[in-house]
Formats: sequence, C-alpha cells, structure tokens
Amino acid sequence: MTNATRFRAAMPCSSLSSLSLLSLLSALLLASIGGGPAAAQDIREAQRKAEADRAAAREQAAAIEARILADRARLVAVVDSLEAEQRALEAELRDLGRREQAAAERRARLQADWSSRELSFRELSGNVRVAARDLESLLRGSPLSATDPQRLVAIGALLGEGYFPDLEDISTLAAIALDEMRRTGQVALRSGVFGGRDGRDAEGEILHLGRFTTIYRTPQETGFLLWNPDSQRLTALPEPPARSTARQLARYLDGQSALVPVDLSGGPALHQIARRPTLWQQVQQGGPIVWPLALIAVLSLAIAVWKALHLRRVHANTDRLMPRINAAAARGDWAACAGLVDEQAQSRSPVARVTQAGLQVRREAREIQESVLQEAILHELPLLQRGLAPLAVFGAVAPLLGLLGTVTGMIETFRVITLHGTGDPKLMSGGISEALVTTEIGLAVAIPVLLVHTWLKRRADHVIGDMEEQAMHLVNTIDRQREQDGDA
Repeated sequence: MTNATRFRAAMPCSSLSSLSLLSLLSALLLASIGGGPAAAQDIREAQRKAEADRAAAREQAAAIEARILADRARLVAVVDSLEAEQRALEAELRDLGRREQAAAERRARLQADWSSRELSFRELSGNVRVAARDLESLLRGSPLSATDPQRLVAIGALLGEGYFPDLEDISTLAAIALDEMRRTGQVALRSGVFGGRDGRDAEGEILHLGRFTTIYRTPQETGFLLWNPDSQRLTALPEPPARSTARQLARYLDGQSALVPVDLSGGPALHQIARRPTLWQQVQQGGPIVWPLALIAVLSLAIAVWKALHLRRVHANTDRLMPRINAAAARGDWAACAGLVDEQAQSRSPVARVTQAGLQVRREAREIQESVLQEAILHELPLLQRGLAPLAVFGAVAPLLGLLGTVTGMIETFRVITLHGTGDPKLMSGGISEALVTTEIGLAVAIPVLLVHTWLKRRADHVIGDMEEQAMHLVNTIDRQREQDGDA
C-alpha cells in the first residue's frame, strides 16, 4: 500500500446514520412518555429537526471531506516529491560511494608513488637546503651584502623548519649566487654610511674591489673597511694605512692611477697589518740581547763604509798613478817616476809605496826586484785587509747572540709555564717574543754583515791583484829599458 492510500479518509455516512437513529430514539421516548397527538406532533417535529440536523451534518461532512481530500492531494504531492528526492539522494549516495572508492584507489596509488619518490624529494630538498646554508654563510661574510641586505632575507626563508623549496625558490637561490659571482669581479663606487675609527657612524665614498677589498674616503682620511659578519656592517680599520698607501688609494679613487692594493684573503691580511708591531716595538720585545746586536750592526756599518771608501780610493790611485809611472819609465825618465811616487807616497798610498820600493832597486837583478816588490806588497796587505776580520767576527757572533736570546726566551717561557701553567697563552708571549725576535734580529744583522765582508774581501783581493800586476809590469818596463841602455 502506498502512502496516498494510507492517508485516505473514510466518508461520514456512519456519523449521519448515528444522528438519525439518535433522533428517532428520542422521539419514541417522548411518545411513550407523553402519548397522544401532541406526542406524535412532537415526534414529527423532532424528526424534521433531525432531518435538518442530518442535512447540516451532511453539508459539514462534505466540507470536511473536501478539505481532507485537498489535504490528501497536497500530502500525496509532498510524499511523491520526497520519494523523488529520496531516489535522487540514493543515486547521489551511490555515485558518492563510487567516487569514494575511486578516490581511495587513487590515494593508494599516489601513496605508493610518493613512497617510491620520497627519498629523491628529500635528497633534493636537503641539497637545496645545504646550498642555501652555504650561500648564506658566503653572503654573511661578503662585504657586498652591505649594498643589498635583502638577499639574506630571501635565503633565510629557504632555511625555515619543514619548508620545502619549489622551482621559484631554487631559481631565486641560483640568481643570488650568480649575482654574488658577478659582483665579485666588479669594481663599484658608491656613497654610504660605515663605522668610523672612533666608533661613530661616518659617511663617505665606499669603493668595493669585488668582495676582497673595500676602501673608504672622507674629507679627512682614506683607508680600508672591514666587513663585520656579526653586526652586518662595514667598519674602518683601527689604524690608518701608511701615507704611501693612503696616497695610492686617493690616486686610484681620483682616476689618476690604475694600481691599488688588494687583499685577496678578504680581510685577514689587513687585520695582520693593523696588528703588526713597529720596528721599535719588535726591538723592545727582544729583551736585553737586542742591544749588543744593535751595537754590532752599527759598528759593522761603520767599518763597511770606511773600508769601501778606502778600497775605492786605493783602486782609484792605482788607476791614476801607474799609467803615468809606466809612461815615464818607458822613456827612461826615472826622475819623473821618483817625483810621482814621492808625491803619492806622502798621501799614504799603498801603490805609491810599492812602486817606490821597486824604483829603488831598479838597478838590481830581476829576481831581487821581484822579491822586493813582493815584500812591499806583503807589507801593504795588513792595511788593505784591515777591518775585514772584525766584520767576519761580527757576522759569526750576531747569530750566536740571537741564539743566546732564543735560549733565554725559552727559559723564561718554561719558567712561566711552571708557575702559571699553559691556561693563558698571553703569559708566555713575552718569552716567546724574546726567543723569536732575538733570532730574527741576529740573522738580520749577520746576513748583511757576511755579505758585505765577502764583497769587501773580494774587493781587497782585486786591489792586491792589480798591485801585483802593476808591479810585474814595472819590472818588465825596467828590464826593457835596461836592455835598451845596454844596446846603446
């Protein structure tokens, strides 16, 4: 049975019959009680009234039936609509079930595919993260980040926890790396703010020589800037550069020179220059052994200068005197030879004294002349070699004094270690400085002294060789002149 059948209402005939029966029973009851025509009249009145009530009831029942039928039609329409909606929902449910099953199967396939590719994705993400971290470290240490700080912000986004980079992020990473490479090979001049040597902000011209060296110039000074990775700003070196370096930097900034100092280490060399002690500070670090070394250096310099001038004068006298004497001897003008020799002998010339000794024995045999000249040359040797022995001694003593300073410095270092341990290296720096500085100064003194000694000794030997050569030339001239006089 359908819902429409279940909602049908019965006709009101039974109700009308019940009312007519009730009226008839009432009339009979009154007739039995009263009797007579009056009673019959009352029965008829009651019957008419009953008929009228039954007609009214029928009309009312018809109206109710009409309303019920209208309600039933509406309900049937609603039920039919709900049944159609139910059928549509059941169809949609079946479709959703099929779609759910298809989605579950697709999810299973995707899950299997992701499981097979997850390792590759994780490796790719890890490589991108490592590259981003390396690039971030590079940019934090690059002074070029002062011109574009947003690069670090872009790189920092890739290092977020759980962040998976996409193709745009990888392209951004590559673009930033290429930009850093491009700027590394460029020279850029700009105006900006940096930390001055007094700790305050200063403004001036900033020249970037790639990422290696940064130079600043203000109306007051010119110098080098260092990049501070912690504060992410450029700061000036505590000490200004040397005057020659500052002039070279200014000429480069003005476009007057193509040469400029560049620190390829990116800053450590400039730090080392700023912390480099002066010569006087190094001397003070060497301890008391430095003073004997300084005295040796001064004495060696004085002896070397005096000896070089002396040998130069002797060699000049030889070149100036001997051609004139040989020319006079070739003419047989012994008086002129004697005059030249006496004039030069008064100026303490070794060549003149050797020649004078040879002229005094010109009438003797050749063997006697050679012996006398050789004896005269040997007599002049101490004067020509005077000062060379002290130089040799100084050249040998200087490194020994440096070694002595090294030993005393190491003794001081071990004494400090015994008293205070090795916790603070600054406590040992005094002994180590003394040990290293004295050795350095000792070698710095000994090496030039030995070189000068060797040069002066060769110079003296050359002068002695010239004297021997000129002496033999004089003996040969005397022999030729004697043969000419004998033939005449």
